[in-house]
Amino acid sequence: MPESFQMPKQLTVLGLPVHLLDDYPGWLIQRLNQRKGVHVVTLNAEMSMTAEQNAALATVIRQADLVIPDGAGVVFYLGLRGKRVRRLPGIELAEALLRRSLPAPADSFSPSRPLKVFFYGGAPGVCQSAAEVWQQRVPGLALVGTQHGYLTPEEQPRFRQTLKDLQPDIILVGLGVPRQEMWIAEHRHLCPEAVWIGVGGSFDIWSGTKTRAPKWLRENHLEWVYRLYQEPWRWRRMMALPKFALRALVHSRS
Repeated sequence: MPESFQMPKQLTVLGLPVHLLDDYPGWLIQRLNQRKGVHVVTLNAEMSMTAEQNAALATVIRQADLVIPDGAGVVFYLGLRGKRVRRLPGIELAEALLRRSLPAPADSFSPSRPLKVFFYGGAPGVCQSAAEVWQQRVPGLALVGTQHGYLTPEEQPRFRQTLKDLQPDIILVGLGVPRQEMWIAEHRHLCPEAVWIGVGGSFDIWSGTKTRAPKWLRENHLEWVYRLYQEPWRWRRMMALPKFALRALVHSRS
């Protein structure tokens, strides 16, 4: 059996799981072929520190089927323990999964059928623009619907019924941390055979509303600097990063 189809190897970061695989998209596609649902959490330092103060979020992360090492802080933490881990940002996992969502005979990890995709989150108009971009990038992409993330409580029941009726295979949720993780955990029963991924601000980037950090910043684990430049109001949240680094150093010596 190919390694990607095996159970992921599990490590821990501040008591939270991190799962390691050689081919995350291939593993997810195999799960979809087997009609087994997956909740994917993209773990970074900020989310790890939030989980220390938010027991409900910590529970959701521990119960997730796949937790990927999204942030440089997570890679740093594991590196101090002699674990060489490759960072995989959630946006890149989502992009890889979308590109591989159509059957490809030459790919042994290809889906058995076109995978139905749904985008949920972001400001009005942003999600739809992101969908249009992806329909150009992947001709034939089975994108069955979009919904912005500003629904009123009265609109939520109809939206939930829409998901239940459509039964998408891949549901990308961009509501921000920790709201998107909590929302997925509460609603994944609507589409129990789907892959659900919290993608944060990915819709903003795909639509062109915002841009990702230059490649050299990403490769040097400095993407957070660019995000702070774009969104200076995040500085309070970014204070979690030095706290996480200190915790990582303390834990590495214990």
